[in-house]
Amino acid sequence: MKAFVHEYGQLTLKDMNEPFADHGQVVVSLRTAGLNRRDVAVPGRRGDDAGALILGSDGAGVIESIGEGVAEFNVGDDVIINPSLGWYENSDAPPKQFDILGMPDHGTFTEKIVLPAEQVEKKPPHLSWEEAGVLALSGLTGYRALFTKGAIQEGDTLFMPGAGSGVATYLIQFAKHNGARVIVTSRSEAKRKQAIELGADRALDTNGDWPVELEEETLDIVIDSVGRATFNRSLDVLKKGGRLVTFGATTEDTVELNLRKFFYGQYKLIGSTMGSQEELRAMLDLVNKHEIRPVVDKTFTLDKVQEAMDYLQANKQFGKIALRISD
Repeated sequence: MKAFVHEYGQLTLKDMNEPFADHGQVVVSLRTAGLNRRDVAVPGRRGDDAGALILGSDGAGVIESIGEGVAEFNVGDDVIINPSLGWYENSDAPPKQFDILGMPDHGTFTEKIVLPAEQVEKKPPHLSWEEAGVLALSGLTGYRALFTKGAIQEGDTLFMPGAGSGVATYLIQFAKHNGARVIVTSRSEAKRKQAIELGADRALDTNGDWPVELEEETLDIVIDSVGRATFNRSLDVLKKGGRLVTFGATTEDTVELNLRKFFYGQYKLIGSTMGSQEELRAMLDLVNKHEIRPVVDKTFTLDKVQEAMDYLQANKQFGKIALRISD
């Protein structure tokens, strides 16, 4: 089978052995996969001495075969992949055994993948294959940050620097369906317009004067994944006693914090990452209930993964980037 791998410092499409479903496992014939920033970062983390690893954390497809002991799925079922490994029940932090699919285990940029049956979920029937293939990692990350960690309530106002990321497009939709007000930022006028069309109440220029523009707003919660470039600016506009949830850093991840200002403001700083199987299923319930659709910016074929990575690194996308594996 064809697979996109990182091998001895190189990214390449190569032939790999087809997987076999052992006890408790399923083989999924992948239709689509989703590209995440993690996939771009993994090669640098592995270095130049590691053997072939299939990249990719997100995917959707059809169960091709099942091993002994699998009762909850049948051959032919449409499924999505849960990229959160070893984290089943909700908890304050991931358990020690937690990992993310795509390192150290083989990932989804391939024609077939073998997984424990507990790592797949039924595909939401209203979603296309491209939409299903980009759902899990970003949708789960956004769900945990917004609901489990952020504890957003109906009537709250959410402020979110950066409107174009995949997680951001989920957060806009999740928050609006929960009765919240949503304000986002972007340097791109086109992305600001797209965010409004998706449901955001306001979309500000990232380079604007936030305290002036938000003077009449009460921001209950900030979700920031940009990092140093926006962290303190976000804190400056958050209401006293408000919650700042961070789950990533697309700019530098080291920030300076004025502790006196922070404790006088009685702010709550909350870290979040990915989520549990329990949260993934809750996210899927929300997606199914409201027929929420992932925003797919562009689709590439498996042999064009490098082009897709370059596109992601250029920050051109609004929403998710999908990979078409098979028809």
